[in-house]
Formats: sequence, C-alpha cells, structure tokens
Amino acid sequence: MFVYYREMLGILLYLAIMVAAGVAAYFLGLMNGALYVPTDPKMTEDMLDVAMLASGDKLVDLGSGDGRLVIAAAKRGIPAVGYEINPLLVFISRRKARAAGVEELATFYRRDFWHADLSAYSVVMVFGIGHIMARLERKLDKELASGSRVVCNLFALPNWKGKK
Repeated sequence: MFVYYREMLGILLYLAIMVAAGVAAYFLGLMNGALYVPTDPKMTEDMLDVAMLASGDKLVDLGSGDGRLVIAAAKRGIPAVGYEINPLLVFISRRKARAAGVEELATFYRRDFWHADLSAYSVVMVFGIGHIMARLERKLDKELASGSRVVCNLFALPNWKGKK
C-alpha cells in the first residue's frame, strides 16, 4: 500500500512540476517577446504578398514559431531563415520543412534574434509583442540595407510609417 501512495505522490509531483514549468515558460516568453501565437494560413499568405517577394530576396522570420512563414516563403522559391528560441518549435519547424520538401531553402536556428546579424536579409517578418517593437526598430535601423522590407503582424514599429 505504501508503494502505491509513493508512486502516486511521484506522479503528482511530476505533474505539478510540468504545470509550473509551463506557466513559467509562458511568462518568461511573454517578458522576452517570445510568446508563441501561430499566424493563420490566410495571414501567412497575405504577409508574404505584402512583402512583394522577388528573385534575389532573402527572408528572415524573427520568432519563427512552427516555421509556417519560412516554409511558405521557401515554397515560393525564396531562401528563408527562422530564428526561434523554443527548441521544440525549431524541431517541429525542421520536420515540417523536410515534409514539405523545402529543407534546402528553409533554415531554422535555435537562437535569440537579438544576437543575430540581420544585414543579409531583404525581407523581415515579425509577429512581435508591443513592448519589444521600439527596441526592434532600433536594431532594424542599424542593420538593414536601404530598400529592405519589414512586415509586422499585429504590432507596428512605433516610428516607421507603413505603406500597407
């Protein structure tokens, strides 16, 4: 009987730790601008259309989540890179790219985009959260070449005037 209660206590402790870890990850993600909210398929296509992708473009998705924007761009023949700090989402993204047959054009890095050099990209996609956008704007101002396009989903860059 004691072994049964001990096993039950172990299971309950494990569940409590998992729930606490999930809650902690949610709030840490929220503070770092890394909360995962998937972009619906129509919005994904609309964002790529607004970016006016052309031959020679190279796209980056900051906080690429499950990779849907990167994969969609790769399906259009555009080399695309996703930066994502969640290792599970990077794993899922890589599997989805392989399944879609675009792993040659779609690359995913488990990395904080704040430490990435964005100067090689002509198109930047971001579904950022409000409080990071001013800092992101400064980073993009420093690193992007003239004529680069930035497409924001939901939250805009505070001092940039959007065209669409």
